[in-house]
Amino acid sequence: MEFVIITGLSGAGKSQAIKVLEDIGYYCMDNLPPALLPDFAELCYESKRNIDKVGVVVDIRGGKFFNDLFKSLDALKSHGFKYRILFLDASDQVLIKRYKELRRPHPLSPEGRITDGIAMERGRLIEVRKKADHIIDTTNLTLSLLKEEMKEIFLEGKDSDNLTISVISFGFKKGVLLDADLVFDVRFLPNPHYVSELREHTGNDKNVQDYVMKWEESNIFIEKLKDMIDFLIPFYIKEGKTQLVIGIGCTGGKHRSVTIANVLYEHLKKNDRRVIIDHRDCQ
Repeated sequence: MEFVIITGLSGAGKSQAIKVLEDIGYYCMDNLPPALLPDFAELCYESKRNIDKVGVVVDIRGGKFFNDLFKSLDALKSHGFKYRILFLDASDQVLIKRYKELRRPHPLSPEGRITDGIAMERGRLIEVRKKADHIIDTTNLTLSLLKEEMKEIFLEGKDSDNLTISVISFGFKKGVLLDADLVFDVRFLPNPHYVSELREHTGNDKNVQDYVMKWEESNIFIEKLKDMIDFLIPFYIKEGKTQLVIGIGCTGGKHRSVTIANVLYEHLKKNDRRVIIDHRDCQ
């Protein structure tokens, strides 16, 4: 029997994740007290319903019962049940935004600041995170991308290095990308904005892509960029980084940055990296 335990930060998407598992054939239970994990696994195993795939959400909503998690994991192992832990994470900034949009207090700080609750929760989850088999950072993930990522892990059996790469194009005139780990300025490349027949198109259009990539400097730059990113990724993974945001900027964020971001995205995708793309200022 396959047993998946979903845990992680409140607001990181655990409720959505358990629904994905349910959609792909798992028997699911939300907010199960950790102390009941061994009994629940035994019940599913002995069930006449032929339950062979189980997913449960275990998190700090269980209050003091959450402290029983490691004892329960040891009990699962001693009873011969193999399990995998999926840990969902997100940046503090995004978690705060999600809480404010839902107008809900943090479970660990119901009458205080959301930031205090997040900090306390991160502290309590440090050891659980270390034990996780899969870590998905949902900071820049839409629900559809979360579904895609989980299906690759739990349906297709794709190995996960736990690093999500976001390639984001932007325009400097609308502000630098604030959450980027790496920012590359491509304003040195010839600008399609000054070509009348290209001005109203974007880097998602082939005619703009052909224009941007016809220059020698564009091709030299993209090859050096690919080499640098390929060199850095293993070190970020070794460090334990789960979210890498690469910003590609030009003046307006419509032509050059979009083109280069698309080329880099395709390169990373071809190399089986977990990568998403967003064009912040491309209208």
